[in-house]
Amino acid sequence: MSRRIFTSNFSEDAVEATQQTDPSSDPGDAAAVTGEPDESLLAPPPHLQEELERVKAERDSLVERLARLQAEFDNARKREARERSEFRDYAVAGAIEQFLPVLDNFQLALKSTGSAEQLRTGVELIVKQMEEALRSLNVQPVETVGTQFDPRVHEALEMVEKPDVPDHQVFEEVRRGYRVKERLLRPALVRVASNPQQKEA
Repeated sequence: MSRRIFTSNFSEDAVEATQQTDPSSDPGDAAAVTGEPDESLLAPPPHLQEELERVKAERDSLVERLARLQAEFDNARKREARERSEFRDYAVAGAIEQFLPVLDNFQLALKSTGSAEQLRTGVELIVKQMEEALRSLNVQPVETVGTQFDPRVHEALEMVEKPDVPDHQVFEEVRRGYRVKERLLRPALVRVASNPQQKEA
């Protein structure tokens, strides 16, 4: 009876000692005992390591290329803005040059001591000179008197009943309108006829 108890106690002690001293009994116990992970389990296989290095190199190349393209874009944008500013200054200078003689003649007219009729004649010449300067810049007046009212180029100051003028025809120009080729600079301010006889017909 006492022999069986001894054998049983001995077997339990042996198993417990074996579990405490033999880490190979459970792979997870080895890391718990040493406190460090097994590097052989964390390191990727060689072919995956090579692929990772290739992807990193490709990423670095793309980042460098993106930075270079961004710098080139910024330089192009600054160059375009500078050229546009220079062109605008050149265009403004060319336009101003056309009107300097007109300004000179206005200043001479102010210094004139002639009669009112002479002053009027001088102003008329200046107006013609200014119109010529506008034509040299491709600025044309909007047609008004005798044409049908066109809201795209005309601005009606008022409608006036005119039985002797076709309905909706411009009969007076209050302020001249101008255009550069097909672009409207400002509409012409006009008075438009309203013919009740044509409306009834």
